[in-house]
This record gives sequence, C-alpha cells and structure tokens, in this order.
Amino acid sequence: MATYPELAGKVAVVTGAGRIQGLGAGMARRLAAEGCRLVIHDLGHATGEIAPQHGVGQMAELEQVAEEIRAAGGECVTFAGDMLVEADVARLVALAVETYGRLDILINNAGIGYLVGPIVEMTQENWDAVLGVNLRGCFFGMKYAARQMIAQGGGGRIVSIASQAAKTGVSLMSAYTSSKHGLIGLTRSAALELGKDGITVNAICPNHVPTDLGNWQRENISKMRGVVSMDEYWERFRARVPLGRPGSVEDTANACAFLCSDQAQYITGEAMNVSGGEEYH
Repeated sequence: MATYPELAGKVAVVTGAGRIQGLGAGMARRLAAEGCRLVIHDLGHATGEIAPQHGVGQMAELEQVAEEIRAAGGECVTFAGDMLVEADVARLVALAVETYGRLDILINNAGIGYLVGPIVEMTQENWDAVLGVNLRGCFFGMKYAARQMIAQGGGGRIVSIASQAAKTGVSLMSAYTSSKHGLIGLTRSAALELGKDGITVNAICPNHVPTDLGNWQRENISKMRGVVSMDEYWERFRARVPLGRPGSVEDTANACAFLCSDQAQYITGEAMNVSGGEEYH
C-alpha cells in the first residue's frame, strides 16, 4: 500500500541508479512502489580511472534494476548517458517526456565519490571530474527538468542527493566535499528561482551508508587515515552517531519519497540530514 497516493502516475527521473545496492536504485524502487513511472539513468560503462568498474553503474546492472521494478508491477525505462555532457542530460529529460508525456520529479543522485586522496596529490583531472559530475551534472539536470516543469505547468519536485560532506569538512575528500557544499548552494538558489513556478528544490544529506560505494569509501579511506581495522572503524562510528548504526538505503529513499509528496509541498531550499543524529546543522 502506497504511503503517498498522490505520487501515483507521476513521472520521475532518477540519475545514478545503476547499482543494485545503491541509493539511486533504492530511491527508484521506492518511487515505483508509490506508483511513479520512471526513467532511471547511469553512465552504463567504465572509462578508466575517472569512471572505474567499481564506481559506475554498468548497463547490465541498470537494466537489472529496471527489470526488478517492472517485475513488481512498475513502469520503468533506462537511459545511459554522461552527466558531464549537457546534450546527454537534455536527452534524458526528453526521454521521460517522449515516454510518459511529462516530467514531475527529478532525483539528482549521480556522483563521484571514489576519487579521493590528499590535496597535495589531487590532480586537476580528478578534481574537475568530481566537481563536474557532482555539481555541473546536477545543474544540467535542474536546468532541463525545470524547463520542462515550467512549460507543462503544475509545479514539480527536484531532490538532489548531497551528503553529510555538504555540511562538514572531510579529510582526503576535498573535491567531493567542495562539490557537495556547492550543491547545497545550487539547491538554495534554484529554490528561490523556481518557487514561483510551484517547483520545490531540496537536498538530502546522508551519512555513511554501506552501499557498494560506501563500502569502498569505508575500507579505502580508513586505510589512508591509518584506521587499523573495521572493528576500530565501527567502534568510532557508534561513538559519534546517537542512533548507533549506519544509514540504510531505505532511510534515504524514505526521505526522498516524503520530499516528493504533497506532505512536503511547503518545504523548499532545505538540506535534510539523514544521519542518525551525527549531523545536526
């Protein structure tokens, strides 16, 4: 039974949804369960260090997510494209309109969280890739989604997945942290511009979620910081998180569904923490 029946029939685009255990796939499944019709996106193929196998949703996995949604009774099509290429993002939004006739919801989830290391060793190529996908790609998504929402009338919802790193500095993740801080600024500016059109623009800021990316970050960045074992990592984690556990994909998906619903129609320009109390500002 749907929690938000008003979402039935709405058309949603979810970027970065090509990992079975990822946040994008989880939000796509949740919106489908609410009755949304979906276009799910990912890059679809690895392209070396900037987009390695472990960091990118492959086309086969993206199709698997779509098949799961269809098997559960939902409507879903897939799109492979590069969030760094404006024309690809324009085509992504156009596909939603061509397939379903409109666009009501954009979930900006695609991002790079694996190009990490000390500032003194960060290359311009890696810096530009992270800022490009995490910030410029979200800008492209907002630009074309908002154009469509304004043209069709009736408002809309834009939700970007930021991070706890949008609120607090994180060592060895300078590009990622900068991009997510910037995403909050973009969210606030877009909310001011698009409110008159009935479009709400918000962000979600999860803490550590043990997805494929989250697991990679936990294991590799912890080693860079000299954490001896995962037992030590989790002991430190539980000491600083009031609710004592990591976030789940479902925690973020629940926040996403709420922000897309009529229950959140008077909420815009916000950066919602979903962090078990670890982040509180």
